[in-house]
Amino acid sequence: MGAVVGKILPVVLIFLFGYFLKRIHFLAKSDGDSLLKVFFNVSLPALVFLSVAKMNFTFDLLWLPVIAVLVIAATYLLSNGIRGWTRLDRPSFGTFLVGSLIMNTGFTYPFFIATRGEESLAQASLFDFGNTALVFTFIYYLACKYGGNPNDFKAMVRKYACSPPLLAVIFALIFNLNHIVLPDVAAEFFRITGYMTVPLVMLSLGIHFSPKAVVPAPVLLTIFIRMGFGLALGFLFVAIFRLKGISREVVLIISSAPSGISTLVFSSMEDLNKEMAADVVSYSVLAGMFLVPIVLGFSS
Repeated sequence: MGAVVGKILPVVLIFLFGYFLKRIHFLAKSDGDSLLKVFFNVSLPALVFLSVAKMNFTFDLLWLPVIAVLVIAATYLLSNGIRGWTRLDRPSFGTFLVGSLIMNTGFTYPFFIATRGEESLAQASLFDFGNTALVFTFIYYLACKYGGNPNDFKAMVRKYACSPPLLAVIFALIFNLNHIVLPDVAAEFFRITGYMTVPLVMLSLGIHFSPKAVVPAPVLLTIFIRMGFGLALGFLFVAIFRLKGISREVVLIISSAPSGISTLVFSSMEDLNKEMAADVVSYSVLAGMFLVPIVLGFSS
């Protein structure tokens, strides 16, 4: 446990540094958005491509994206089933649904890299394949259903199909399965570019972090379902599929990951409760700072 904390502490300090830079007005939320764009479109695809291209596949790995879909499906059944009990208005319930379903895999990547290396990132990317597929289809449909804007389903399909991390996984699988070896220069380029992932993500999350003195009950409920119920589902599917080692850790950690930043993006795009979305993302990230190291420590 102590070794895990020692590796994760620098990652947490980068998050705090990002928050400090925002507090002194050196960086703004728009800068955090720019960092996320670089992460999503540049550093993450480079790191994913390199790790997946070198990964040794086993039959168990094929279940990772399936488990991601099962986690989201089970969470939806719970969240949608308690709609009457929540007594939320339509836009707020839309944010509640979206926030409880979207897993922030990007948040977990720095922790995987710091403690488990590239192999864990490759498996996390495969798990995220199932997560991302539903984020830009079913979950976005829910945001449109409870929001005020028309459903531009075709635009979201195009966005998903052209997603740089998704394309990186596809091309990496082609390289891997055909035993294509990258030239040393290309491999080093992808490696150096991928190294930007940790500071980009954690600085951006620190910039976007907006704590408040009192956390509303619907926000706490959303976070509990996303992370607490998600962790319980992780243990359930780990047992059902008999996963071990890194695969087990990937399922447990990402299943209990904070709510994804797409929660805020979808809430803004579709006129859901944006203030609630910002609180869900901020406080779930803070909770993740404590939960992820605990899960890593006890699962190692």
